[in-house]
Amino acid sequence: MNFWYTLVDLLPFEWAQSGSMFFMKNALLAVLVISPLFGLLSTMVVQSRMSFFSDALGHSAFAGLAIGAICGLAAPTWCAVGLSVAFALLFSLVRHKSDLASDTVIGVFSSTAVALGIFLSTLGGSSFTKFNSLLVGDILSVSPARIGLLAVILLIVVLLWVFALNRLTLSAIHPALADSRGVAIFAVDALFNCVVAVVVTLTMTWIGLLVINSLLILPGAMARNLAKNMKQYTLFSLLGAIIAGIAGLMLSYYIGSSAGASITLVLALFFVVTFAFRKKRL
Repeated sequence: MNFWYTLVDLLPFEWAQSGSMFFMKNALLAVLVISPLFGLLSTMVVQSRMSFFSDALGHSAFAGLAIGAICGLAAPTWCAVGLSVAFALLFSLVRHKSDLASDTVIGVFSSTAVALGIFLSTLGGSSFTKFNSLLVGDILSVSPARIGLLAVILLIVVLLWVFALNRLTLSAIHPALADSRGVAIFAVDALFNCVVAVVVTLTMTWIGLLVINSLLILPGAMARNLAKNMKQYTLFSLLGAIIAGIAGLMLSYYIGSSAGASITLVLALFFVVTFAFRKKRL
């Protein structure tokens, strides 16, 4: 982290001065790690038409946190990760074993998970207010250890994209063709869903449950307005997510708003601008 702090000290901002405001420097590094994660995952979420899947995962993670809190765990986040992964695997299984549409399956799991989370968090007359911070998030509270963990996950996702992008794309666009080509559709789908589950759960406390779904939709949606091929689609989604992440963090610092909400609004602005540009091209 010392090397990172030395680099940030070169920036022309008052919070970047040497020996001060380490929370803001940590938040900037977290954004630079989180944004590419969401930029990459967004392309496949949009391509697979699973826009509300991350919302359902957030609800299951919330239920996991409630279970961890009831059990008195020192780190309930890992309970949330475990429940989210189990949720993602169960969702993949039901999706492949039934004729139900994806949005129907997501709706069933999402409503069940949020009801379970509220039920557990208010059990015995407990107050829900202790979970209010999850709704908005606080990226300024991110620790260097968690940033390192997210960096490892980013590396895993990049490797997944390098070695499995074609199979992921084919499974999303034409499952029957993918199956005929020998692609293990269920395994590929389950792997991707589990990766999304881990990313959503680990970043939920910093981004906020109310807006985290937007970060898995808007980069890909914005990129589709401009891209002519898969390479451009991935590149535009990545760049849009990173630029919006930095701009949103700076905006939240200077006007005192939620970082997650600010990033989402910048991404929404990007979508509006690119959509207008797309209309002009057409």
